[in-house]
Amino acid sequence: MGSIRALAILSLVLLTGCASNSVPRDQTNACSIFKQKRGWYDATADAAEKYGISEGTILAFIRQESSFVHDARPPRKKILFVFPGPRLSSAFGYAQAKTDTWREYAREANWGADRDNYRDAADFVAWYNARSARSVGISKRNPEHLYYAYHEGMTGYKRGTWKKKRWLQQVAKKVANNAVNYDQQLAGCKGSLDRKFFGF
Repeated sequence: MGSIRALAILSLVLLTGCASNSVPRDQTNACSIFKQKRGWYDATADAAEKYGISEGTILAFIRQESSFVHDARPPRKKILFVFPGPRLSSAFGYAQAKTDTWREYAREANWGADRDNYRDAADFVAWYNARSARSVGISKRNPEHLYYAYHEGMTGYKRGTWKKKRWLQQVAKKVANNAVNYDQQLAGCKGSLDRKFFGF
C-alpha cells in the first residue's frame, strides 16, 4: 500500500514538473499566456517593477529568444556536413543568455539563478535591458533598440554593428511589435490577473 502511495506521489510530481515547463498554447496573446502560466505573470510583473522594463518587452524578448522553451539551445555546427559538432554559442534557457553574461548577472543581481527557470530569466531580461538603458542611453520604452543591444552586446551597439544586419533589424522590429501588442493586451486583463493569488 505504501509503495502504491509513493508511486502516486512521484507521478504527481513528474506531471507537475512537465506542466511547469510546458510551452504556452497561444504565444501571441499575453493574457492567454499568463492565464495558462499564472506564476509567469507574477515573475514578469516583479521584474518589470524592479527594473522599469515593461512586462510586454520582457515577454517579447523571451518569446523571440526561446519560444518559451525552458532548455532551448542554439543548433550545433555540422562536421563534414553530417556529424554534430559544437554548439554555435553557450546560450541556454528561456532568455538564451550566454554563460559569461549569466555569471555576471548572478554575481551582481541574483546569486544562484538558473537559466531554465522562468522567474530568473524574466529578471535577467529586465536587468540586462535596464543596464543597456543606463550604459548606452537607450530609452526603456524602446524595445527595438534594447533588442539590438541585447543581441549585439553594448559594445556592438555602440559601434552600430546592427546597422549592417538587415535580418537583425527585421527581428528587432518584430520584437518591438510583439512588446507593444503584449502591453496593450495586458492593459485589458491585468485586473483579473492581479486579483488571483494562486500559483502555477
